[in-house]
Amino acid sequence: MHLPTQLSALLLVALPSAVRAVFQDEVGHIDYHYELLGLPQRETTFFHKPRRDDKASLLYTLSDVGVLGAVNPSSGAILWRQLLNGTITDGGGFLRAGEGQNWLASAYGQSVHAWDAVNGRNKFWMDFAGEVKDLEVMEMTENNRKDILALFDENESTVLRRLSGNDGRVVWEYMETSGDVPLQVSTNVEKVFVISLRGSAGAYNLKVTILDALSGKREDELVLGTKADVHDKDDVILVGANSAAPIIAWTDDTRQQLRVSVLGQKTRQEFALPADTISVEIHAPHIVQSQPHFLVHSKTSTGHTAEVYHVNLRTNVITKAYQLPFTSGPGAFSTSSNGANVYFTRITDEELVIFSSTSDTVLGRWPLKTTESRLVALHGVSEVVKKAGTDSYAVRSAAVTDTDEWILIRNGDVVWSRPEGLTGAVAATFVEIPESENLAKTLEQEAHSNPLEAYIHRVKRHLEDLQYLPTYLKNIPTRLMSSILGTEVSSHDVKLARDTFGFHKLVVLATRRGMIYVLDAGDHGKILASKRVFDLPTGQKWAVAGIKADDSTGIVTILGTNNDETTVKILPGTSFNIEVLSKGPEGSPATQSAALLNTVSGPRLFPVGLDGELQGLTSDILPNQVAVVRGSDKELKGVAIADGKQTVSWTFVLPKFQRIVDIAARPPHDAVASIGRVLGDRTVKYKYLNPNTLVVAAVDESTKIPSLVIYLLDTVSGQILASSKHEGVDPNKHIECAMAENWFTCTYFGQYRLRDGAQSLKGYQIVVSDLYETDKPNDRGVLGDAENFSSLGPIDAPGDVPLPSVVSQTFILSAPISALEVTQTRQGITSRQVLAYLPENHGIVGIPRMVLEPRRPVGRDPTAAEAEEGLIKYHPAIEIDPKSVHTHERDVIGVQKIIAAPAVVESTSLVFAYGIDVFGSRVAPSFLFDILGKGFNKVTLIGTVLAITAGVMILSPMVRRKQINALWGAPM
Repeated sequence: MHLPTQLSALLLVALPSAVRAVFQDEVGHIDYHYELLGLPQRETTFFHKPRRDDKASLLYTLSDVGVLGAVNPSSGAILWRQLLNGTITDGGGFLRAGEGQNWLASAYGQSVHAWDAVNGRNKFWMDFAGEVKDLEVMEMTENNRKDILALFDENESTVLRRLSGNDGRVVWEYMETSGDVPLQVSTNVEKVFVISLRGSAGAYNLKVTILDALSGKREDELVLGTKADVHDKDDVILVGANSAAPIIAWTDDTRQQLRVSVLGQKTRQEFALPADTISVEIHAPHIVQSQPHFLVHSKTSTGHTAEVYHVNLRTNVITKAYQLPFTSGPGAFSTSSNGANVYFTRITDEELVIFSSTSDTVLGRWPLKTTESRLVALHGVSEVVKKAGTDSYAVRSAAVTDTDEWILIRNGDVVWSRPEGLTGAVAATFVEIPESENLAKTLEQEAHSNPLEAYIHRVKRHLEDLQYLPTYLKNIPTRLMSSILGTEVSSHDVKLARDTFGFHKLVVLATRRGMIYVLDAGDHGKILASKRVFDLPTGQKWAVAGIKADDSTGIVTILGTNNDETTVKILPGTSFNIEVLSKGPEGSPATQSAALLNTVSGPRLFPVGLDGELQGLTSDILPNQVAVVRGSDKELKGVAIADGKQTVSWTFVLPKFQRIVDIAARPPHDAVASIGRVLGDRTVKYKYLNPNTLVVAAVDESTKIPSLVIYLLDTVSGQILASSKHEGVDPNKHIECAMAENWFTCTYFGQYRLRDGAQSLKGYQIVVSDLYETDKPNDRGVLGDAENFSSLGPIDAPGDVPLPSVVSQTFILSAPISALEVTQTRQGITSRQVLAYLPENHGIVGIPRMVLEPRRPVGRDPTAAEAEEGLIKYHPAIEIDPKSVHTHERDVIGVQKIIAAPAVVESTSLVFAYGIDVFGSRVAPSFLFDILGKGFNKVTLIGTVLAITAGVMILSPMVRRKQINALWGAPM
């Protein structure tokens, strides 16, 4: 039956409300969010009072992924945060706070910024030509205004700028073109010191340039030490920021001697370091009123120790005050100041101890109380407070542990812990909770037995399962009430098991720091286990070439680019654990990607070398498979595998000025519910469902205005099935593609022409292309009624090649999007959504497929048949509707990748996003048509049924009595 045109129009008007991403009562129920900062860096983390009159301090940090934020030390909650570089960084940056000021100064790359310490609002943002090498706050100036000193490296020139603390304007600028390497800057009441490295790589000495603080004019220059005293910048351990630490300290590459010089003086003093020292840290106060005392922390292969030194500002002599005892195992130190008093806090794996800088007397000692078997603090910051009227002290320390957690310890108690190691994720995958191995073996045994033996065995197994009946019956009331009230069942001490709807899956997440996490997507993303699989040196990252999960066994295989392989086995049970079965050798990058090939035992990942050769091929690989890899010249190659050998069957070489920016293929699970699309007139357009297709997006920079060229390749033959060109594309912005079923989409920033063609504008766009076997309904073209098809089969004429019919349309987006992904469901019946991250709005949006329909009529209203089909009039602009944002009001930053997986119920797709933050949710593009939603009033339903039952029980005797009386009173 055809729907009336008016009714179809009403349905289209109601479309925005029908694609609502998440209801308000579902927030926090079907989704979860880890609001993260990243691992705090040692030099950019501190306690600071956001207002002069405040009694309480906040905890500020600039993390290794480029997030600046403030944390409440009492609860660990994030008060505000800012992503400085717009994307994930590899550490670096600077963060400083002026004593008694309500603003913070930060710098990253070529920018210097200031932020309100209370709410995180930007005070000013200044961009310069060079890279910032150091940042300090001038605590004492001629006008009592605390300004900022920013040191730059601009085209091999050293540039120091004094910026106003009010608005960031340049007060004065000093430039030097000597070719020295700018290192750090320091200041006191009258002078500014610029420290540089003079010499060549591997053989430097230190140069100190003295400037007048008022005018920035050069007054003097000092050279410290001899050549080769410093091999690289890492040998310079500390340059004090102000008169509280007026020193510069460096050491040699053997870590045998510590050399210290008072800033402004030519002389230096040397102090012997403990034998077998492998690293040295210096901890000094930053408050101007503090005494000039500092602590030297020396680490050896077996333990650590520390020495405290005092600086005499009148004689410029440095003396050793005392030495702390050597302690085996790791440990961390931190500094805290209260007026002139300086305190040092020591954190070991057993206790927390505080000392005064004037004496080695222990002011406070607390044993560590933690649920972890062993707590190893790498570095931290502390705040020490002396209790009024007593000689006792209180201390709280925020420390980064070796398990990539940020914890706060208050008087020995771990108050909170933040899983900041989840940031910097590079790969993730969904995996089913594995069934019991004993059950799997039992079922396999029954399958290979005769019917009678199998029946007897099954009866015995069911009798043995009766031992779990009391626990099951005990949990029935809780489960029943949870089902009625819509609450969650506690998973504490409950064995992990698959649920009926398929929502209870696990997520295995790998980070660039060498950590693996397992999260429970069915329990609000709860971290079930974590394990470090690589101890990476500073500056190195774990890059993942491929990740694959075997749902039947619970084994996840991760291939890294350093020729490494990690196999994680998920063990079911009440005590969850991760077991690393094998780990390949670590070395130089040797793997560019991973190819998923079918073997006799199931799909398996094989590494692809930098030259495009597949490695580790075995004889159990099934024949007739082609892997697409990149060659040494960045071309694409189709590699055919047979009998454990590989042969290049085709090569796709781009034109000279083109380069590949993105590649997309159909996901491994891409269920297709129908091979054709039924049109409004009951004809069928058959979908082009070639599983061996690949979308290649390339940028053509041969002309002044770059363009984007999109190729559709057949991966078996290497033939170009279709191509399109889009002019005026910005290659420096996001260009990403996604593919599913018989369509693909790409997003980019480019120019578009208005309908009159007289004017062109630029903006973010998304192009969608549908693939059909032919452009005519009820026609399959050259395929005809053929049951089989081969891309390598012989053809009689060029027209016999089954090229798809492509229908494309371009839309303008109101905001940039990235990290494209398509929702997946079990049978592919549910309508799809294109999931994307909004970098500017910090959210994840779901764009319905019906909106991205390339067959929407252009310049006219849809006909009755088109309206019945669901087509609406084409409008070039797509506004990001807040109701289609799956993250609701959550602020999700730094998403790099989104993955989706089907649930057991057809209506729902599981979604997981990672990068800096971690976010997970359930998406129902066509609503929950196969399960009851959370808003369904089960109490009313049960109450109605009970009321009807009670009414029937009450009225049933009355009706029966009335019927009997009627029979007796009837005439004979």
